[in-house]
Amino acid sequence: MTIGHSLLGQGPEGVLVFHGWFGDHKVFEPIYLHLDTDAFTYAFIDQRGYGKSMDQKGDYTIEEISSDALALADKLGWKKFHVIGHSMGGKVVQRIAMDAPGRVKCGICVTPVPASGVPMSDEEWPLFGDAPDKDENRFQIIDFTTGGRLPRKWVQSIVTASRDTTTLESFRGYLQSWVKGNFVEQAMGMATPLKVIVGEHDGALTAEVMNMTFMQWYPNASLEVLAGSGHYPMQEVPVYLAATMDAFLRQHI
Repeated sequence: MTIGHSLLGQGPEGVLVFHGWFGDHKVFEPIYLHLDTDAFTYAFIDQRGYGKSMDQKGDYTIEEISSDALALADKLGWKKFHVIGHSMGGKVVQRIAMDAPGRVKCGICVTPVPASGVPMSDEEWPLFGDAPDKDENRFQIIDFTTGGRLPRKWVQSIVTASRDTTTLESFRGYLQSWVKGNFVEQAMGMATPLKVIVGEHDGALTAEVMNMTFMQWYPNASLEVLAGSGHYPMQEVPVYLAATMDAFLRQHI
């Protein structure tokens, strides 16, 4: 079994790209035109239960995504590569860099979930825990993490994508893994160069959160706060996101 993916580019440098919880790899489509496809080849992965991998069942964990991605890198002949991940996919970046430290040249974590997961109180959990069954919860989460400032039509488009490109089983399963899974002790001190990117309007995964997590744990991590963006910079500021990612990747060719 090969995990579903879409390849973009013909460059010698391989890049594995991981989407977040609310839908498949197509969330990245707004940046496609702005990527250097002569220098890099991007593999946009759909994890099990999502998009091109919707028919693939599994445990629906961060660890499984990492394992599937490493198998894909082997199939593509990529001995070393770069990794990019959004939100939940940012947690995958940390996991794959920990699982294969000699293979990952650098990682870019876009509005990422830390390796510790996201601790939630009993009052906070139902908003997320009930989201698999309630579109209104999905809408509220997306709206909050983008600062309550974007058109309702756009927010609804992300909700719709989360329904159309995922299975309910996988959506439920990954929630448990990205929220409650914790591998900080194993990842602590990881030397892989990491660029951490957050949006100024993200009400959840803020610069403060990153300074208490990534910047404390990883000696080669750097942080950038994007103006004019919330939790979805690939949708909100695609041209600039592509530029800042490209600059970091080039530092580690």
